[in-house]
Amino acid sequence: MVVHEHRRRGGAVAAAAVVSGVMAGLLSGCGAEGPGTAPDGAEAVRGAADVLARSGSARARTAMEMATGGTRVTIRGEGGVDFRNRMGQLLVMLPADAAGKSEHRPITELLTPGALYMKNRGAGVPADKWVRVDTTALSDGNLVTGGATDPVAAAELLRGARDVTYVGETELAGTKVRHYRGTTDIGRAARSASPHARGALEAAAKGFSTDLVPFDAYLDEEGRLRKVRHRFSYVNNGVIDVSSTTLLYGFGTPVTVQLPASRDIFAGKIAE
Repeated sequence: MVVHEHRRRGGAVAAAAVVSGVMAGLLSGCGAEGPGTAPDGAEAVRGAADVLARSGSARARTAMEMATGGTRVTIRGEGGVDFRNRMGQLLVMLPADAAGKSEHRPITELLTPGALYMKNRGAGVPADKWVRVDTTALSDGNLVTGGATDPVAAAELLRGARDVTYVGETELAGTKVRHYRGTTDIGRAARSASPHARGALEAAAKGFSTDLVPFDAYLDEEGRLRKVRHRFSYVNNGVIDVSSTTLLYGFGTPVTVQLPASRDIFAGKIAE
């Protein structure tokens, strides 16, 4: 994992993870009906974060694909999220050849309001230590940095949804869902976000070269967000396009997140 520090608006990632791989078909394509406008579509999408908070918890799978020039790199994550307490844990898996090595230990990420904890971070960090990153200080608000968009942040980002179009009804892993498409405004989402998510989204609103993020969102009959794909774009030694997908399932599955003790957090310099 390579870390780059950026403070300018065009450099959206303060600690961007650069890896390689190929998308392994996270989800099958959708057989949608003809596009149209659902009267309650925008309201349903903007309220997805509130519905998830009421739902409690869920299992999550993530996939983040970065593309620049003719190169595409991907990392995947899997874990659980406690939407009520806004915490989660993901095991982020790097492709075999991400850094020219045959194998890489998965990175454990703990997601909390305002902070990201990473273990097996590498780059000079002892194997038994955690790295703590203040997400409100990242110029992308950790929408891209950790190699997996925090599912809580992914839902909060939809609060800025606009130009929402109802694509049609389809099925996702046997569950009937409604597919919506539109763009979300990061700045607008930050102003409407829950207090725990506001700081990170405010940072992202300043860090990306554009506030508008295209999305596809899939909501079940209870209004719960089942899948969301955001497409980010930023400048970092060239234009980098990022497709970040979050899949939620197994609602109600208990999720326990135990934060590391202060003595287990690495205090030294992180190699780039």
